[in-house]
Amino acid sequence: MILDKLVGLFSNDMAIDLGTANTIVSVKGKGIIINEPSVVAVQKDKFGKDRILAVGQEAKQMIGKTPLSIQAVRPMQDGVIADFEMTERMIRYFIEKAHSRKSFIRPRIIICIPYGITQVEKKAVEESAMSAGARDVYLVEEPMAAAIGAGIPVSDPSGYVVVDIGGGTTEIGVTSLGGLVLCRSIKVAGDRFDKAIIEYVRQNYNLFIGERTAENIKIEIGTAIKLDTELKIKVKGRDNSGLLSTIELGSEGVRTALKEPLKDIVSAIKAVLENMPPDLASDIVDNGVIVTGGGALIRGLDEYLADIIKLPVKIADEPLLSVAYGTSAVLDEEDLLKLITNA
Repeated sequence: MILDKLVGLFSNDMAIDLGTANTIVSVKGKGIIINEPSVVAVQKDKFGKDRILAVGQEAKQMIGKTPLSIQAVRPMQDGVIADFEMTERMIRYFIEKAHSRKSFIRPRIIICIPYGITQVEKKAVEESAMSAGARDVYLVEEPMAAAIGAGIPVSDPSGYVVVDIGGGTTEIGVTSLGGLVLCRSIKVAGDRFDKAIIEYVRQNYNLFIGERTAENIKIEIGTAIKLDTELKIKVKGRDNSGLLSTIELGSEGVRTALKEPLKDIVSAIKAVLENMPPDLASDIVDNGVIVTGGGALIRGLDEYLADIIKLPVKIADEPLLSVAYGTSAVLDEEDLLKLITNA
């Protein structure tokens, strides 16, 4: 125990929000120091071996634009590891970048994971971090991290609902007494929003657009409700004849595109609320629902959800960083680490 504390004084313990869209790294005592896309660009050499060209923001810029010899890989898909080797290499890159030196005492690392992933997937995350240089690895479930980051007093004997809409998954959790009383995870989130926009533009305008264009449309004019003044954006892509073309897309069109994935998220929230223990239900009526994650930035989402579930809905102050803040808080507070991870 004493040795562990001494080692802890000289190691830069880290918290990693290993997201489908972005990886955010916090270092104990310093806060967030890395926030980059979860993308790795690799090139095959003449012997067929992969060589990493770029990681993070630089690699994301290559999506949809690479020659045949280069591939931009997203190793995290739907909130879980789709490519073990690339995830390990990505984690190693971020760890080394966070320490900015090659020689260091192996750090403790806390990693945020989606609720409900299998033991095999948990083991894969742990092994990736250990192979990348961790001394010890602790896993924190995403809904709990989101709740902590949003300022919910998770250790209280009172029920709170958090909805975290990330890149690959939406996690709905009910917290009380330092644990998750109820939770549901569905693979409908930011990526599904992008695909819905791509399909809407193809069907209604005969225009083919890529993931990055769809994501930009979502950010610029995405809405869950009818706006008083419709927003417009110029969209460039390839039409059915193979020619490059430009259209003007309105926020009403995007609202139509997002209807189905938003319905799926509402259904998941309703399923959690319907299974709520009666004593916690009264707490939720008072405390309402807090929404975190990048999906929380869709215009009017709080109003949309509140109108359907008939509960107060609040968007977290910094929804994009709620999970990262929560994971970082677990790293900084030993009592919270023990409560959440049973360490």
